[in-house]
Amino acid sequence: MTKRDYDLMGESGRRAVETGLAAAEWYHTDIPRKQMKELMQRTDGPALRDTAIWLGVLALSAAGGIWFWGTWWCVPFFFVYGTLYGSSGDSRWHEAGHGTAFRTRWMNDVVYQIGSFMIMRNPVTWRWSHARHHTDTVIVGRDPEIAVMRPPDLLRVVLNFVGILDVWHYMIDLSRNSAGILSDAEKSFIPEQERYKVVRVARIHLAIYAATVALALWMGSWLPLMIIGLPRMYGAWHGILTGLLQHGGLADNVTDHRLNSRTVLMNPISRFIYWNMNYHVEHHMFPMVPYHALPRLHALIKHDLPAPNPSMWHGYREMVPAFLRQLRNEDYFLKRELPPTAKPYRDEFHDLTIQAAE
Repeated sequence: MTKRDYDLMGESGRRAVETGLAAAEWYHTDIPRKQMKELMQRTDGPALRDTAIWLGVLALSAAGGIWFWGTWWCVPFFFVYGTLYGSSGDSRWHEAGHGTAFRTRWMNDVVYQIGSFMIMRNPVTWRWSHARHHTDTVIVGRDPEIAVMRPPDLLRVVLNFVGILDVWHYMIDLSRNSAGILSDAEKSFIPEQERYKVVRVARIHLAIYAATVALALWMGSWLPLMIIGLPRMYGAWHGILTGLLQHGGLADNVTDHRLNSRTVLMNPISRFIYWNMNYHVEHHMFPMVPYHALPRLHALIKHDLPAPNPSMWHGYREMVPAFLRQLRNEDYFLKRELPPTAKPYRDEFHDLTIQAAE
């Protein structure tokens, strides 16, 4: 059994660099240049429409929650508001951070800042963290965004459906960054010239939360916190529900996204909340393809990918048993079958683990 060291400054990360696993060349399905150029075409239209719907429903649900505050009628309004805040904020942060949602740069930047604040992430730290995630996807000791480590901490997974641990760690990081302190792990992927921005943004976020708490105390009511802050907890459920499926139970330390990422077919509402990140193999193979073009990308390359899970329920039926097996054997993972039309998996860094898992 291989012991994994997830510390970004630890032994697994050093070994990944030494063996060439870090910053390796990843497998990509062959796509004709003209078709790739068409898929990567950016436009403002779809994201403007979706963002107007998102912000509009956020405003209406917040207004309903405020109007009916103190009665049970506020619950459905805050359920919608929280989901769009604590879950859609995650997908909006993600896509705008890639700079592909809109063609216009400032529009991406505005949505990125809003989504980052909602999901309680420092936008500077996470821009660089996510760049590392795409460079070294699920590479142990290199990827700072591995949601479920091995062996899985299932209590942590359950608690994060209401954001408890994530929010707690964020508040610690927020306080530390506001004091001008960056951890060694943060320094490992944030360029030195960008670090002052981490401190500046942390202080702005801390001031907003302090003002919200002060208003709540002055009003003698939880209502301000139901609008700012707490939705990250009571609305996190959908973001965790979908996010766990991205890489959960699949291979680590490989250079083929078909081995470590999962595509799941979802209903239109979940796809709107998630901004098409259910096409996750496709997104990791070609991260510069805008979210609205991912269904077309999927149709173009599905001959070279494992069959997508037909539903979230189906995905959990294969993922949860894998988590349970990893409690006993952390080397275990799901190796999904490729269709006859696909090129073989690229797994030269993972041969021994694949043999053990099979």
